[in-house]
Amino acid sequence: MTFAPLPPVRACLFDVDGLLINSEDIYTEAYNNILHSCGKPSLSWSVKARQQSRGRQGTLRLITWCDVPISPEDWESRSRAQRELFRKTELLPGVPKLLSTLSRHTSPPVYMALASSSGRSLFDVKTSHLPDIARAFPSQCRAFGNDAEMAGKQKKPSPDLFLLALQRINDTLSPGDKRVRPEECLVFEDSIAGVEAGRRAGMRVVWVPHPGLLEVCSGREESVLAGTTEQDVGELGPMVPEGGQENLPERVKSRDAWAELITSLEDFPYEDYGIHPSS
Repeated sequence: MTFAPLPPVRACLFDVDGLLINSEDIYTEAYNNILHSCGKPSLSWSVKARQQSRGRQGTLRLITWCDVPISPEDWESRSRAQRELFRKTELLPGVPKLLSTLSRHTSPPVYMALASSSGRSLFDVKTSHLPDIARAFPSQCRAFGNDAEMAGKQKKPSPDLFLLALQRINDTLSPGDKRVRPEECLVFEDSIAGVEAGRRAGMRVVWVPHPGLLEVCSGREESVLAGTTEQDVGELGPMVPEGGQENLPERVKSRDAWAELITSLEDFPYEDYGIHPSS
C-alpha cells in the first residue's frame, strides 16, 4: 500500500511525565509506598501500562488489578501526600539538546507546546528546578488536564488535550500567519494512551517508552503505534512477563509512517520529519 507524503513538521507537542523527566519512576515509588502500606507487592509494568496517563480511569484499573481495599479518592489523597518526592526529578537523556534545538535553533522555526494530563501545580513542583523546560515552552502554549478548557472533555487516550495544545499554538499566531494543522504536528509521548491520543488527534507521533513499558509491550509495538491498542480490543490483554527480554527494537515505524518508536531522545532524526536544525 502506498501512502501520501507527509508534510514537514511545524509544531512539536510534548507530554511531560516519563518523556521529558524521570517522573514515571517517582510515580512508581509513590504507588509502591501505597501498595506496601496495604500489604500488597510492588507495582509491575504489566499493570502500570494499563494505568499510565489515563486519569481516574487508570486509577480505578490500578486499584482493581492490585486488589487494594481503598477508594479512588483515598488513593489520590495518598498520592498527593507524596508530592514532595517529585522535587527530585531529572531531565531524561537527550532532552536538553532536543528542547534547545527545537525551540531556538531550527529554520524555519518550530512551534512548541506542552500537553500534560497532570495538573499545573504538580507540574510546577516537578519542573521548577529544571529551567530547560521553562525556556522551551511559552507559558501560553501549555495545556494541562485540569485546565478550565478541559471541563467536560476527556483525558488520554482521547485527543482533547493535544487539540487544546494545538489551539493554544494557533492562538499565539499573528493574523497573517498560516495556522498549524494537526497533520503538521509531531507528538512526543511515552505512554500507550498518549500515543493513541496523538493518533486520534490526526497528528504524527514519536513513542519513547520507558524500558519497562517497552519490555512488556514486546511484539505489540505496531499495535501501539497504530493507536488501536485499546480502541480495537478494549483491554490490552496478556502482555509478556517482565524480565529476560532481549533484542528489544530501538526504532520501529507504523505501517502508515505516522508513528515511530524510538528508545531515546538522544540523536533525534530531525531531517526525517522535515525539521532543519540551524546550528
